[in-house]
Formats: sequence, C-alpha cells, structure tokens
Amino acid sequence: MKLKTLMLALVLAGTASFAQKVKYTKEEIKKMEQYLFNEGFNTPSPKKTSTVILKDGSTHKGFCSKTDTKKGQIFEVVLKDSITKKSQTFEADQIAEMYIYPSNAEKMAKVAKYMGNIRNYSTRKLSKTANNDRIYFVNQTVSLKNKKDDKEFLMQVINPGFDDIISVYHDPRAKETGGVSFGYGPQLGGGVIKSFYVKKGDKVLWLHKDDFEDNYDFLFGDNAEFMKKYPKKSVEWDYFSFLVNEYTQMTNG
Repeated sequence: MKLKTLMLALVLAGTASFAQKVKYTKEEIKKMEQYLFNEGFNTPSPKKTSTVILKDGSTHKGFCSKTDTKKGQIFEVVLKDSITKKSQTFEADQIAEMYIYPSNAEKMAKVAKYMGNIRNYSTRKLSKTANNDRIYFVNQTVSLKNKKDDKEFLMQVINPGFDDIISVYHDPRAKETGGVSFGYGPQLGGGVIKSFYVKKGDKVLWLHKDDFEDNYDFLFGDNAEFMKKYPKKSVEWDYFSFLVNEYTQMTNG
C-alpha cells in the first residue's frame, strides 16, 4: 500500500513539474515579441500590374480595378487590360493564386499608424509596413470566423518563408488590443492584432487570441521538444508569429 502511495505521489509530482511555467529572460521575451509576419493589406493598387494565375494554369495580368469581398476576404477580382482597357472578372473558385501591389494610400496609412505607437519601434519593422513588394494571395476553402459555410476565397499569406507547415493569413476584419496615449503623443502599448486565419494540414480555422490556448496543442502539440521549451501556460498571444517560426524551424530540423 505504501508503495502504491509513493508511486502516486511521484506521478503527481512529475505532472506538477511538467505543468510549471517556464521562465524566460528579458532578452528571450524581447525576441519572442518580435512581429515576424508581413503587413496585411486590404486595398490593391489600381496603377500597378496585378497577376492572377488560374487553376487551369493560365496567367492573366492587368490593373486590379475592383475586388468584391465578404468579411474582408476576396471572392471576386476584376482585372483591366492595360492595352485594350477591357475588364475581365474572375471568381475565387477559378483562381489558384494572385499577386498584387498594395495601394499607396493604404501604405501611407499603415506607416502613420506605425509611427503612432511606441511599441512598434521594438517589435515591428517599418520596412514591412512600407514595402513595395507584391503581396501573395492563395485560394483557400474556409468558414469565415468558423461560423459560415465553407467557401473559396483569396487570402493573403503573411508568413511566406515559414509557411510550409503552418500558413497564416491576414484577417482584414481583425481588431487590435488597445493602448494608452497622453494628449497628442504616440500610443503606449496595444496594437497587437487579435485574430488571423491559420491553416495546418487540411484544416483552416479563424484563430482569435481568446481561443489561442484551446488550439495550442493542435498547432504545436506534435513537436514534444517545442512543447517542452514553450508550454502553453508560459507563452502569450503576443508571441504568436515567433512561435510559428520557431515551431517550423524546430520541426524541419
């Protein structure tokens, strides 16, 4: 009986030890707070050439004169030929991928927003906010906010370069955490995006910060080394882009 009691105590002690939080240094926390995703854009430039690649392999180029969206996600694209001036409409279910340039007006607004939050200086790169590169969209079948029927949309990939296991897509309707500002000065704190669309395997879900812990095992639980180093009780939503990148590197070896 005493032996059983001792064994039970050892198991409970091991469980408690495993559940304990991992403490990180200030340098580690600063690294984890770095925002590694690309900026999400909602408005294409009508003056720069966009490229649409259809599922049949054909490529179409032109000025993106119009997009139709639902909850911010694109389900229809209109391209205007630069020479003939004729417009062509493509539905999302026809398109495999798309490359567009963000509008200058939206980029300027993003830069102004960046400059208005002191936290951005230590966590984000201004170059990603003001970049002149094309942005990448792919076709995904998704239930918007996990509530609607599945439908095909064109969604912006915001973690290109480390999206081979977990792909993260821009949520155009995402809100941000609030901060504090004094008078006309820059805002202190806040500015953390509250939701993204995330794909792992065949599953695409809308991931809100409030549901992060509930989905932590689905996202990262198949890598025991990662889970030991970054247990769910030790990390925060603010670290999400770092965690996706770190998980990808650790999984790929």
